[in-house]
Amino acid sequence: MSELYVGLISGTSIDGVDAALVKFGDRDCALVHSRTTPYPAQLHERVRTLIDDPTTTLVEFGALDVALGRFFALCANELIDASGVARADVRAIGHHGQTVFHRPDGPEPFTLQLGDPNSLAARTGIATVADFRRLDVACGGQGAPLVPAFHEWLFGSDEELRVVVNIGGIANVTVLERGRATSGFDTGPGNTLLDGWIRRCRGREHDENGRWAASGTVDPALLDRFRAEPYFSHGPPKSTGRELFNLGWIERHLQDSAEVPADADVQATLAELTAATIVGAPRPLQAGRLIVCGGGAHNGDLIDRLGRHAGCPVESSDAYGIGPDWVEAAAFAWLARARFAGEPGNAPTATGADRKLVLGGLYRGA
Repeated sequence: MSELYVGLISGTSIDGVDAALVKFGDRDCALVHSRTTPYPAQLHERVRTLIDDPTTTLVEFGALDVALGRFFALCANELIDASGVARADVRAIGHHGQTVFHRPDGPEPFTLQLGDPNSLAARTGIATVADFRRLDVACGGQGAPLVPAFHEWLFGSDEELRVVVNIGGIANVTVLERGRATSGFDTGPGNTLLDGWIRRCRGREHDENGRWAASGTVDPALLDRFRAEPYFSHGPPKSTGRELFNLGWIERHLQDSAEVPADADVQATLAELTAATIVGAPRPLQAGRLIVCGGGAHNGDLIDRLGRHAGCPVESSDAYGIGPDWVEAAAFAWLARARFAGEPGNAPTATGADRKLVLGGLYRGA
């Protein structure tokens, strides 16, 4: 029997909310409708300010949580209305929220996503599953990445070893090998450093198709300094975010340069860093095929670099029936489905949790 679920996600790039209405069968899924809604300028500024400088008042923290919940509800309602699907036919919404801080290590580990699910359930009238990450953290895991279990379900093969590469603000990989537990981890920066550097130098939100990076030349000494970041040599399970990889991280490494490279050369070096760490850290990936999803799948320069490093076919998730922009939103729709079915949503070999877990809290709609 097929079922309809909505998945909502706003990632570390903070560029808007990806919403996907997905029909699930027993072993397949179909994208019924999808849309991306950019953040309104004022709300975007409030979110970016909190992430860039994680200090605020309790009043603003609570108000931003509700404001984000209402905005996610708007995105869900507009998606369903545009799809022509009856609201009563949607079983549930899988709501990731907006990550504002992620610190899964230390004596009091936590990960924090905002976007009040009560507001979303009340404004959509649809059952909402949210707070997917914190139970995994409470059971010793990183709370990330959570997409490997869905990647296994959708992309797994009995015939070849596949690696799914999700390039959002942060990049993560899922290793799918027959006869072995699915594994995965955050490799490090995906788009976040590339976006931050072009925003600072050229006032653009992103490097269209990687053209600016392709115009520059990789600086080997700077690349070596970037790759000396301890995170890259840590073995999985591991996860990271903008708390580490941000504009300040680039600037600290540039201060150590005898000669500061040209801006375009820094961008080229950042692109090379992203590709090299996806394929080579903490040890080289051995794959028969890379399947790429996330916004980075549209960066031709970055895909070319991945191909050179991987030495195997690199394909978009389009080839497997779902566009690269919608895989992660579909994953959270799938996680809501898993919650309703009472099935685990995490892959402990990816997150490091001590057991498989049914993830997410349930918030009933009207």
